[in-house]
Amino acid sequence: QRECISIHVGQAGVQTGNACWELLCLEHGVGPDGVFLHGPAEPNSREDPFNTFFNTGSFGRHVPRALFVDLEPTVIDEVRVGAYRGLFPPEQLISGKEDAANNYARGHYTVGKEFIDGVMERVRKMFQTNLVPFPRVHFPLVTYSPIISAEKAYHEQLTVSEITSACFEPTNQMVKCDPRRGKYMACCMLYRGDVLPKDVNAAIASIKTRRSIQFVDWCPTGFKVGINYQPPTAVPGGDLAKVERAVCMLSNTTAIAEAWSRLDHKFDLMYDKGFIGKEINITCEIYMKATRMNHLTNLSSVYLCKLTIFSALDVFIIQKV
Repeated sequence: QRECISIHVGQAGVQTGNACWELLCLEHGVGPDGVFLHGPAEPNSREDPFNTFFNTGSFGRHVPRALFVDLEPTVIDEVRVGAYRGLFPPEQLISGKEDAANNYARGHYTVGKEFIDGVMERVRKMFQTNLVPFPRVHFPLVTYSPIISAEKAYHEQLTVSEITSACFEPTNQMVKCDPRRGKYMACCMLYRGDVLPKDVNAAIASIKTRRSIQFVDWCPTGFKVGINYQPPTAVPGGDLAKVERAVCMLSNTTAIAEAWSRLDHKFDLMYDKGFIGKEINITCEIYMKATRMNHLTNLSSVYLCKLTIFSALDVFIIQKV
């Protein structure tokens, strides 16, 4: 049985995680206190999909496999007193006393350094299996479609072809980068609702013919598809409309190097203006600069190198043909 452990870090991570768990509870019929809304279910049944996300506790309660972490308590306090406060055990809500003030060095080398050991100990208690090593190019670009309000949903058809096509548009991405500047190495399409396999195949075939969407030639079967025929659940009073079908795409593309380059540039600006030097001594400053440059620059180089290699392979293949 597959189990998912979610770790939500920082203000954005905690707020997004809180919204996601509200949605997951609605999807699986779990109430704000962790008890099924429509009667008890057989504990630890492999046929129950909620076991992927929830641990079955005592008295029929189900506890999310989730950890919320933030350096300052304000955002996590909202979870502690919110509508789903009975869902999360106190030990899964970890907060400090002061934040990093958007300063990377303060979060990584001072305040965060004193905080990380306790967090990792809690993660180890939740995560009992072995970690699987991944290559460096493992940062997915996430897109979702349709992102549409209830007012507009009545005027849109939202066919399988349309929502698939929208996943390749920058406006539907969760990371700011231009996919037209890179090449896709692999795509995982996860569909929900009224979706037929033949419509999915036709939509993907159409995507492959577009000149603006480029794929590497060494991976002809670059698409993985999953279909869940249960339509997506809409949060009551939420911004997104309830739709008959939706798709989430996880893609591995060299275009995401743009995000790392942007982060690298912003760090250099902070470093040059002296924001980082105020938080740590000169020895740690030099070490951090070298370490950060190694990680980010090398990571960007890996993506750019792969893009260059793929482009060279394309030229070679064309010339050979």
